[in-house]
Amino acid sequence: MKVMVPGKLILSGEHAVVHGQPALAMAVNRYATATITENRLPRVSFDLSDLAHRSHLHIHGLRDLKNRIKRKYHRFMRGEYTIRDVLLKPFELAQFAMSLFAESMNIALPHGVNIHLQSDIPMGCGMGSSSATVLSVMKAVSTYLNIPLSSEALYQLALEAENMQHGHASGLDLRVAMQGGGVYLHQGELTPRHFAEFPWFLINTGTPLTTTGECVTHVAPCFKDAVLANAFGDVTQSMDAALSSASLTDLKQALVANHHLLDRIGVVPTKVKQFITDIEALSGAAKVCGAGAVAGDAAGVVLVIMQDELALKALCLKYGYTMLPLMTDQRGVHVV
Repeated sequence: MKVMVPGKLILSGEHAVVHGQPALAMAVNRYATATITENRLPRVSFDLSDLAHRSHLHIHGLRDLKNRIKRKYHRFMRGEYTIRDVLLKPFELAQFAMSLFAESMNIALPHGVNIHLQSDIPMGCGMGSSSATVLSVMKAVSTYLNIPLSSEALYQLALEAENMQHGHASGLDLRVAMQGGGVYLHQGELTPRHFAEFPWFLINTGTPLTTTGECVTHVAPCFKDAVLANAFGDVTQSMDAALSSASLTDLKQALVANHHLLDRIGVVPTKVKQFITDIEALSGAAKVCGAGAVAGDAAGVVLVIMQDELALKALCLKYGYTMLPLMTDQRGVHVV
């Protein structure tokens, strides 16, 4: 039994959505895939091929791991730990998700299970890899064991797991991955959006040195400035209008304005900022999509609107960046 969950891309509103401003996002054609099979031994086996990790834990061992991670999260909430101290290894997120789900649903496994997880969503690049991982594990296990689970129950469980990775997750990544397509989110209300086709590309600048949680914590004081916070909201509204009217000119303007706001709060590294300046010099527009970074040269993925694809390829080659095919996923979480 297999479940696929798409990654996501925030078109506008990253960071600001955590502080009550609107955001635009869409599910993209990159996936975390969880496959569940029977294990005759009374344990849960994890095979995370992308992380080169294999482990075997009994239910009580998973419970101990979950409780240990929760204790560290509470210390993070008290200011004693950074969010990076909560999950020490990337594979712990999948293990935590499984344990949280099992305990919350009061599961007594009739036999052991194997969980094989594979993902082509770049990690730490603002594409929702952690959300897709959590959702794929929880949905796959519930489906495999024929446990009824409403969308809202799945969301709430996944959000708790997401907090272990990001500190204070907005829930946007989860909502987009679950629903698929384009979405507009404001104050918890999610509205579907249909986006017209544009000459847009996704550029991977590399995994940031800083985590999403660290970036969120770092920029939080900026949003105490109501004028700045409202400026983020205004640019999201402008982008929403441009996408609805299929106006390439207006969309470029909104992207440029959004980029300058993200640069203002300090999440656009110097190298990436120069890359975006070069894009603008070629009559394009670009912005970081995700948390960005508050240290180092890489900022995860950058969304580019540009009609000259050959010129963009040449620029990416100059900077050592890679281009990813970008398409909207309309299915969201789905069983294969």
